[in-house]
Amino acid sequence: MITRTYKTAGTLALQADVYGADTPTDVPKPAIVWIHGGALIMGNRAGIVPAQLDRYVDAGFVVVCIDYRFAPETKLPANAEDIEDAFRWLRSIGADEFGIDPAQIGVVGHSAGGYLTLLAGHRVDPAPQALVSFYGYGNVAGDWYSKPDPFYNTFDRLEEGHARRAIGERELVDGAADTARRDYYLWCRQNGLWPLKVGGHEPVSELDWFTPYSPAENVSEAYPPTLLLHGDADTDVPHAHSVHMAGRLKAAGIEHDFITIPDGPHGFDRDPAPELVETVSCPGAGISENARLNRAPAPHQHRRGGLVSAHTDPSRTSVIGDDLGNHRTRFIPKAASHLRSAPPPGMPSLGQRSSDPPA
Repeated sequence: MITRTYKTAGTLALQADVYGADTPTDVPKPAIVWIHGGALIMGNRAGIVPAQLDRYVDAGFVVVCIDYRFAPETKLPANAEDIEDAFRWLRSIGADEFGIDPAQIGVVGHSAGGYLTLLAGHRVDPAPQALVSFYGYGNVAGDWYSKPDPFYNTFDRLEEGHARRAIGERELVDGAADTARRDYYLWCRQNGLWPLKVGGHEPVSELDWFTPYSPAENVSEAYPPTLLLHGDADTDVPHAHSVHMAGRLKAAGIEHDFITIPDGPHGFDRDPAPELVETVSCPGAGISENARLNRAPAPHQHRRGGLVSAHTDPSRTSVIGDDLGNHRTRFIPKAASHLRSAPPPGMPSLGQRSSDPPA
């Protein structure tokens, strides 16, 4: 692993951990920008599941795990700016240092990282070659975040003073060490305050303010090929959000795959059933120069091995583009045989009800 600072905000260094760039090659490599989850409030760039990372690197990708600043100390415009700046750095200085093909970069993100992945699809210019969102969302101001959440209100109610004990004035990028930030998220969800706290604007009276930060409202014919994966028992990010995003992609004619994990909770890829490991091993989204030319008609549903998936063509294994230079591989190589791992450090396991809140 190699760590580099990709930008500085005031005195705060935003860094990237780079994997798979240790061995020089004659042909530039494709890259994955990996974005961690944590409700835009917590987590850190070290949260990638090691077995998933190994899969990506073994498939020939350079993997770049990036920081971004956290709410509520930082608001949505700065989150978007951080993602945009990470790409600017990677396509210039990073590409030269690590032997990356700047035209062959895709994004993978989980939960809030899945949201930022989808955000990159319309905020980064030129757009990434492909996007993969694990249980992400394309809307940040809907009722699910703007009203008290029934699931989170099954936990003991938190008082604001208790919830805010980990919140300060100083911007930060690593919330893994302070588990109290999870309480702040729980308090936000119990009171329907998350959009206000991460955006700084009221989601009801100022709904239009959120539009530039809602990927589902910004899908155009230029949007990248996209893979969505979501469990239908997700109690943190409703499965309906990926359904809605898939509908927007379909309406715009964007090549995409949508895989539903039956009974899958939030973070389903951390502890999957054995049959899930086998079944999700096929789908992937490839990165290639002609990826945008391979758009297919609207997907149709078919069932395979217990997973409901929306594929552009059941005869394919969802490879968007065939040629990665000298890398004939998939963007999500064996997309879930990498999954038997514990939750990343500092990340809440929000997908299952327990006697304790996700702290």
